[in-house]
Amino acid sequence: MLWGFDLSSMQLQDILYSQGFGTRRVCAGLIQQGWVSVYQANLPEPMTCLEATQDFQAQDLVLRVQGFDWPYQAKAYVMLHKPVGTECSQKPSAYPSVYTLLPAPLRQRPSKGAVSGVQAVGRLDQDTTGLLILSDDGQFIHRMASPKHHVPKVYEVTTKHAVTEADVDALLHGVVLNDDPVPVAAAACERVTPTHLRLTLTEGKYHQVKRMIAAVGNRVEALHRAQMGGLVLDPVLMPGQWRWLTADDLAKLRREAPPDK
Repeated sequence: MLWGFDLSSMQLQDILYSQGFGTRRVCAGLIQQGWVSVYQANLPEPMTCLEATQDFQAQDLVLRVQGFDWPYQAKAYVMLHKPVGTECSQKPSAYPSVYTLLPAPLRQRPSKGAVSGVQAVGRLDQDTTGLLILSDDGQFIHRMASPKHHVPKVYEVTTKHAVTEADVDALLHGVVLNDDPVPVAAAACERVTPTHLRLTLTEGKYHQVKRMIAAVGNRVEALHRAQMGGLVLDPVLMPGQWRWLTADDLAKLRREAPPDK
């Protein structure tokens, strides 16, 4: 069962509101104007609804809003292939925000917190590409991002200079970053080619990969996150594309991040 999965009956306007289609008044207006159809995933015959207060079982419900199909999700969990030149911020300083790559309902989902919509599980630098997980489930985000859970993250690193076996050994045993006296070690480090490393980290320090590579006298030329926990970036996704996480995807992540005790 997915985290936060809801089996209860809800009014149609409340279902639309929960999915980020606007205020309840806006959602009621969409329904009353005939812009909303619904169908169950196992019976794909859409039915146009004109009554905003009509009740539906939310489980397996698919909404067709202004011609666009949207499966009901009690909580949103998505995978995004982050492209280069984007910032993981709602208020970017120099580059476009990754949130502009998502449809409006994901950015507008209601939340009890100060910020609405899905939030990134950790951040990637503007010049880093690859796997980015986003959700509106605060507990899930905390479990995945919390340092105490040591969720492994695998990076493909292109370096300016050739990496030696001594460099790999140093990265595995721990290097001292320029502003942190405590050595930081990689959980795994594989030299794919002389200038291509596959680096696994279980911490999330600021610019950690770049600083670790700098600590062995080298420089990162390109950085790509390929995996988080047991979840690998979907090869079908092109940069800038996203998809919903499946129950299997979530199970792969959950095995790496047990619930807090």
